[in-house]
Amino acid sequence: MTSQSETVTTALRALVCLDLTNLEESCTAEDVAQLCARGQTPHGSVAAVCVWPRFVTEAAGALAHTGVKVATVVNFPEGTEDLQEVLAATEQAIADGADEIDLVIPYREVLAGNAAIVEEFVAEVSDACGETTLKAILETGKLKSPYLIRDAAERALRGGADFLKTSTGKVAVNATPEAAEVMLTAIRTAGGSAGFKAAGGVRTLEDARTYLDLCDRMMGQGWAGPKHFRIGASGLLDALLAALDGVDSPSSDDNY
Repeated sequence: MTSQSETVTTALRALVCLDLTNLEESCTAEDVAQLCARGQTPHGSVAAVCVWPRFVTEAAGALAHTGVKVATVVNFPEGTEDLQEVLAATEQAIADGADEIDLVIPYREVLAGNAAIVEEFVAEVSDACGETTLKAILETGKLKSPYLIRDAAERALRGGADFLKTSTGKVAVNATPEAAEVMLTAIRTAGGSAGFKAAGGVRTLEDARTYLDLCDRMMGQGWAGPKHFRIGASGLLDALLAALDGVDSPSSDDNY
């Protein structure tokens, strides 16, 4: 039986590592304003707010001087855009105020046996990012095989990714503990300086606890803070706040 104090500790740990996300096609500027406000809670602020590139300017303005980062996505969600288009989108997002870039790697090339392109692709985007944090989305639910996930992870890290992220949240299978373990192994083998982001289907406090416990076991106590660990989600915030306030958690169909 988990004690109330343990529940609160887990909820607080997850809250400050949350990338609060709205990547719905129907998202509006008003939705983004509400998202930015939601991310600043009585229990502390989330790590970042993740929005479409067209809303980066609005998010950056809303979050100025709050300490909450602005994240956005490129080559998203299919991972099939031309490299030059991705570089242009990355540079524009940074100019608009993005602090973090979540890049979908060309994972279909991995499936086709052309995994070598991943390292070059990530390296080019990493150069464009400069000091801006780069998260490489592997789309592990499509790669499926632990071998392919590990290969893509290692190549993304060699290309300069600051984080490895499981998923876009736009496919049938998103974050899983099994894929996370493969990715964390690659991060640990590479020295442990890169971070890990679980995204897609992390909806409950127990889901968050699963990934925090996995990081604690594999990477050591203290590693899973905002610098190295993120959860990409939207509905999870309500579950965390409910746990912190000691009320029943609302249901969520969030898939980020």
